[in-house]
Amino acid sequence: MGYQRYKLENNLTKTQKKKLLSEYIVFYRGFIEEHGLDVLNVKIPREVFASILDDIGALLNEHAIRLSSEEGEVKKFLEANPLPSNMEKLIPDEFRTFSLLLNALKQWVSTESAATDKYLLGGKARQICQEAVDRCLVTGDELGENAELHHPLRDGRPPILLSKVGHDLIEQNYQKNDNEFINECDVVWNKVKQIRNQQNQSWIQLREGSNAIISKASTARPNAKSFANKVIREVGISAEEIIEMLDVRGL
Repeated sequence: MGYQRYKLENNLTKTQKKKLLSEYIVFYRGFIEEHGLDVLNVKIPREVFASILDDIGALLNEHAIRLSSEEGEVKKFLEANPLPSNMEKLIPDEFRTFSLLLNALKQWVSTESAATDKYLLGGKARQICQEAVDRCLVTGDELGENAELHHPLRDGRPPILLSKVGHDLIEQNYQKNDNEFINECDVVWNKVKQIRNQQNQSWIQLREGSNAIISKASTARPNAKSFANKVIREVGISAEEIIEMLDVRGL
């Protein structure tokens, strides 16, 4: 059976969505009072899914071997985009094909991850969230134009609208706990954060702009694409690496 995107059997009305979110906010207020702010950034240990991810990697290996050797669009693409002779000796077609598959998988994951936000709320998630809550759960301040959608847990539950200050506090708390990633990427990540603060943009816009650059789409907001290009230019990383960094941090 091929992949099927999950969809709600019966779509909710706008009134039902707002009521659901209002109850959701009340639930989290009580949850925070009882357990603290850590409940707004819960991550399942990566090793839980290690065997499944290994299966996916093995499947990519298998397809890389097949696609790089058989006649078809992938082989034509590799031939139309040759490597310098010295580099060609070091990078086999199988590895090039694996890299292409991995990049396609990243784009697929990004698209499907965005689709999970629409499962309950549809395409106007932000608007409905704005109408359901008027104060930040973290700071208690009124939510302004710079409010950001935050995912407490990547299990399909809706995002919560937080103030920029509240979102940054939660993010900093998560960074302190994610020592492995910080040790490897703290300098690069700090540069990205600095540009984001200077540009007064959201992580959503950075993701949207990066995806537009990867897919060469023209539908992204101009400021999102220019924001991503600025990060790429000044930090020296690719659009794919930006998406990977955001995925690691659940942004």
